[in-house]
Amino acid sequence: MAEELLLMPNGKPSRHLTSSLLAVAFLSSFGSSMLYGYNLAVVNSPTNYIKDFYNRTIVRRSGSGVSEKTLTLMYSLTVSVFAIGGLLGSLMVGILVTKFGRKGTLVNSTALVFIAGALMGFSRTCESPEMVIIGRFITGIHSGISLSVVPMYLGEIAPKNLRGFLGLMPSIFICLGVFIAQLLGLHELLGKEEYWPLFLSLVVVPTFIQLLLLPWFPESPRYLLIEKRNIHATITALKWYRAKCNIQLEVEEMQEEQRSLSTVDTVSVRGLLIDRSVRWQVLSVVVVNIGMQLSGIDAIWFYTNAIFENAGIPIPQIQYTTVGTGAIEVIAGLVGCFTIERVGRRPLMIGGFSFMGVCCAGITLSLILQAHVSFMRYVSVACVVGIIAGFCIGPAGVPFLMTAELFKQSHRPAAYTVGGSLNWVSNFTVGFVFPFLQISAGAFCYLVFCGVCLAVAFYIFFIIPETKNKTFMEISQMFASRNNTLKSQPLSGPDQLKLKAVNGYGALESGGDNSLEAL
Repeated sequence: MAEELLLMPNGKPSRHLTSSLLAVAFLSSFGSSMLYGYNLAVVNSPTNYIKDFYNRTIVRRSGSGVSEKTLTLMYSLTVSVFAIGGLLGSLMVGILVTKFGRKGTLVNSTALVFIAGALMGFSRTCESPEMVIIGRFITGIHSGISLSVVPMYLGEIAPKNLRGFLGLMPSIFICLGVFIAQLLGLHELLGKEEYWPLFLSLVVVPTFIQLLLLPWFPESPRYLLIEKRNIHATITALKWYRAKCNIQLEVEEMQEEQRSLSTVDTVSVRGLLIDRSVRWQVLSVVVVNIGMQLSGIDAIWFYTNAIFENAGIPIPQIQYTTVGTGAIEVIAGLVGCFTIERVGRRPLMIGGFSFMGVCCAGITLSLILQAHVSFMRYVSVACVVGIIAGFCIGPAGVPFLMTAELFKQSHRPAAYTVGGSLNWVSNFTVGFVFPFLQISAGAFCYLVFCGVCLAVAFYIFFIIPETKNKTFMEISQMFASRNNTLKSQPLSGPDQLKLKAVNGYGALESGGDNSLEAL
């Protein structure tokens, strides 16, 4: 490692949140991650309007309408095709980020949003239900890509002491997207029949802003150095993302990782799954990503209106109550984002899953007893709010951050492909199985989710170490003994890079005969 550390005038290394870091985190989350949350909730409000549009179009085409069952099937396809597109997008992540880079993938994938927005926005004018369904499928592909690429990008450009804070920003914007869709879906805003095509196509607005501004910012320095081996572009990117005099240790840490991967190309999904040196990291990604969806959060969102109705809330007021739960999601996400660097990843994950498990058991108890004890109706409402808050404070975002932290550069794209695909498959499975589970098990179906939440919490407690303020190499070495592999050796010899202070930044110089001039 470094023989000396470049310091700020006060004698401490600079690890501040710079304006460039904050701007990139905002743009990538606002223009990509937020669309995932928005598209999850946007179809709830105009359900009846979309069904009527489908029915009227079929009548004009064939001269007769269709049954309610057929309309429901078409609408269910409109909703679920988003998850199918998401699965396809997640499977493309490894190839895209290797070829185009992290930022390049986000910029290039914006074309999908514009195509989808045009299809959905002009679907009523063209009298084509197919345009709505295809548009939803394409937005799913974009969400499947961005759900993995945004946390990967932010995790690589962030200094280790801010990686948790920046890594949870996408989850905040996902919650914000849900909240915005719920808010705009009110009857007083875009919740009227004539506005539903505009409501669906508004996704192009944040994407357009991202496309205008994000290309001006640099690519991930780790990608530039380790995969592209472009030292000049790496130094330029670090100067953008760091305060002055704060790049020496990071370049050396990246060089150490590059040295350890000097004979290893980017690993495929198959290579990842058979690599015994990362088996516990892979298992951890599988557990937390499946657990995130099987925790019951999707089922809770599905059942929220019925629980509020049983609690005595007037039906016309339920839409406003739902918006209130969206606000709680955003607040809980902010709490997690601003506390993760203080308390760490493990407490947010263990506490979040455990609290969700207790609340799931509480819903079962309240649904059983609410016919006999009147106040149990309000307990069920409190448990719904508790599950949503517990999910958003940790399990909603930390698994994506964890996927970035547990793997080196060569394994990270494949790890995101595995984690993302499992996330989407689990999401689709819960949406498909839950109605049948509810019919067969009744109120006891939430005990299944309780068991999943507690099992994931126990796994994290006993298996996954705390990664707060650790470099990627240090995290890899923490798993080395569990994987029965030798720890990587630090750089040594003439190929080790050193830095010296020049013009307030750092300049690379080789330990050999040749040196790089200050940039």
